Amino acid sequence: MATAISANKAELIAIADSVAREKLIDKAIVIEAMEDAIQRAARARYGAENDIRAKLDPNSGDLRLWRVVEVVEQVDDYFKQVSLVDAQKLQAGAVVGDFIVDPLPPIEFGRIAAQAAKQVIFQKVRDAERERQFEEFKDRVGEIITGVVKRVEFGHVVVDLGRAEGVIRRDQQIPREVVRVGDRVRSLILNVRRENRGPQIFLSRAHPDFMKKLFAQEVPEIYDGIIEIKAAARDPGSRAKIGVISHDSSIDPVGACVGMKGSRVQAVVQEMQGEKIDIIPWSEDTATFIVNALQPATVSRVVIDEEESRIEVVVPDDQLSLAIGRRGQNVRLASQLTSSQIDIMTEADASEKRQREFVERSEMFQNELDVDETLAQLLVAEGFGALEEVAYVELDELASIEGFDEDLGAELQNRAKEALERREEAAREERRSLGVEDALAEMPYLTEAMLVTLGKAGIKTLDDLADLATDELVQKKRPEQRRQKESNRTEDKGGILAEYGLSDEQGNEIIMAARAHWFEDEGEDAVAETPQ
Repeated sequence: MATAISANKAELIAIADSVAREKLIDKAIVIEAMEDAIQRAARARYGAENDIRAKLDPNSGDLRLWRVVEVVEQVDDYFKQVSLVDAQKLQAGAVVGDFIVDPLPPIEFGRIAAQAAKQVIFQKVRDAERERQFEEFKDRVGEIITGVVKRVEFGHVVVDLGRAEGVIRRDQQIPREVVRVGDRVRSLILNVRRENRGPQIFLSRAHPDFMKKLFAQEVPEIYDGIIEIKAAARDPGSRAKIGVISHDSSIDPVGACVGMKGSRVQAVVQEMQGEKIDIIPWSEDTATFIVNALQPATVSRVVIDEEESRIEVVVPDDQLSLAIGRRGQNVRLASQLTSSQIDIMTEADASEKRQREFVERSEMFQNELDVDETLAQLLVAEGFGALEEVAYVELDELASIEGFDEDLGAELQNRAKEALERREEAAREERRSLGVEDALAEMPYLTEAMLVTLGKAGIKTLDDLADLATDELVQKKRPEQRRQKESNRTEDKGGILAEYGLSDEQGNEIIMAARAHWFEDEGEDAVAETPQ
């Protein structure tokens, strides 16, 4: 590039054309970089204090060099100002306040100036090339792209994509997959970020969307939208599950994805290094989809807790290990596929749990309602599990229980309400003993039991409550992915009031109500500062 500065007019334009074609950038950007380099060199020659401009004609290669000066009555800065008399010699009719052009003779570039100009042009071209790469790839996130492995650095694979480089980070590679320099690899464009060192294109071979896109390439019905992949989950390099549905009743979604003699699914399996793929018919009915997702295990019963987003699956004793899978893989993938927490238990475990809950609820009703064991057990058998359910259910529902009448139902409701009041009073006393302000009891949705929980967590004043974020207050627990004995993961405890099932909207309302006094205080301060 040093020769470019001292080259003749035709050579300058030829070099600009060549660089623009090679780097796939606009020729105008290269011309602008050359002009900037010439301006810097001219300032070094005539003085950095001058406002020097350069213009290179992109067609002829003619170079004009000038400095801009202001016409003034009295010159204070000889580099940027000119007197009216001298200005009129340069430009007839010049008046005070005008900015006029003072032509400069062409300059000869020495070795140092040429080297500096070369660096300026390189930097400008590099910046333009990076911007072009970002603009080209930013809208291609989610596409599959093929590239050649250029190098492997610290376990991360750098891939030559032709006009740019991408990187497959170690956590986005298929475990135990060996790639060598020169290998052609297909990967998913996961993210494109603009960074100081240039655009960073992050690729993935482990993401579930990579598998979805591979199926779209192999299965024309998916590409055409006849079959849709509703959910996907992967344990990269080992096993995967996809849930598929057909929008055409005459086409079997599972069969279409498998292909003749398994040809279609095998093409995907080979690309994913032998990863076994379970293709599952998707269903809007959650229980049905769960049963399908846990294949090849047989499921006896599915119990869904929508509030907690938990699903309890009961399997025969001899199916437990199959349902859980090796290192919990089968149930983990099924959980990811259904976006729900799945707890696996055997028939014996489920029976034991039901008996335990039955005894606990019966004893609670005996103690709180002051009734005999038979009546308490009858309530539990009819599906009542909490005092609130007895206290606020329609009287007809209680009276319709065999052996009950309206008088007995009304009496049980009164006793349940009295028991709830006793609980509330006990919780109120405990809350006050913890030092929780009465002002917190005025907040919406908060019961005395919730206030006790807040007090035990150190939240005792309005300011304490107002300082919390919504997720710190009400975020639901994220339970373990599988049975405790099958996992060594610790449980996420969620927000302080997670056990009470408050929604994010309710949490927001509570916190905003707690913050209301801040704004009232600000208003009072403003009134106090107003001059009388």
